[in-house]
Amino acid sequence: MRTAAAPKFYETKKFKDKVKQTIIFIVLLAGSALVLSPLWWMVSTSLKSPAEIAQYPPTFVPKEFHFSNYVEAWKTAPFTRWAMNTFFIAFCGMAGSVLVNSLVAYAFAKIRFKGRNALFIVVLSTMLIPGFVTMVPQYILFSKLGWVNTYLPLIVPAFLGSAFFIFLLRQFMMTIPNELIEAAVLDGANHLQIWWHIMLPLTKPTLITVAIFSFNGAWNDLLGPLLYINDESLYTLQIGLQTFKGTVQTQWHYLMAMSVMVLLPVVLLFFFFQKHFIEGSNIASGTKG
Repeated sequence: MRTAAAPKFYETKKFKDKVKQTIIFIVLLAGSALVLSPLWWMVSTSLKSPAEIAQYPPTFVPKEFHFSNYVEAWKTAPFTRWAMNTFFIAFCGMAGSVLVNSLVAYAFAKIRFKGRNALFIVVLSTMLIPGFVTMVPQYILFSKLGWVNTYLPLIVPAFLGSAFFIFLLRQFMMTIPNELIEAAVLDGANHLQIWWHIMLPLTKPTLITVAIFSFNGAWNDLLGPLLYINDESLYTLQIGLQTFKGTVQTQWHYLMAMSVMVLLPVVLLFFFFQKHFIEGSNIASGTKG
């Protein structure tokens, strides 16, 4: 009785799995290169001279690295002041977004009151309204309040809540056992104390996600400052980048250098908190229980 012949190496499951993993790795590598190519082009252009930027065919790696572009670009305008303005707006908006949205989400998740579900649906329905529809009424309102050319129109809306952030936090809070709330109530805690001492620490990953989203949105906002800020001393970095664009000529080496510097805080923020960001973004975890 003859034994069955051993399968060839390319017919084994181990070999097929390795081939599959290799193909997936190549596809992901190609996709990553495609996505990162604009970022590389921006960094490369920021280190070139104006003559090298204008030459054809273009070079993907600078022949000479002009790191002085970053220093010179920063000195062309009061970017230190504009950076402080941007950070102030982004930090205030982030703080307001985290506190207000978590408080509202706690009410929808753990406090039972009449019409709770209907009101929650109304809140979610506001996500269907495009921002451009409310732009003119908001400007008229802020103009009547005398808030134009101040930071209030850029900060106060963050303290009024966001439907998406409320939904995200509510879904996460729904997974927290109600027994913790009941035990805190028996100990004499009110809802504000429960929200501050119990809910906020337990929802830390989602709070970090909300903080990153809100900070990123405020940091990269161009339309808001363009509408409400007129004084140059109140400019943000996004408006400041427009100083390198002219009707006749654009200083691409300075523009790209400052764009890299403006992008850096957001990249670092995501890099240090990516674990919590990914965990908090998993809305599916909020559907359990």
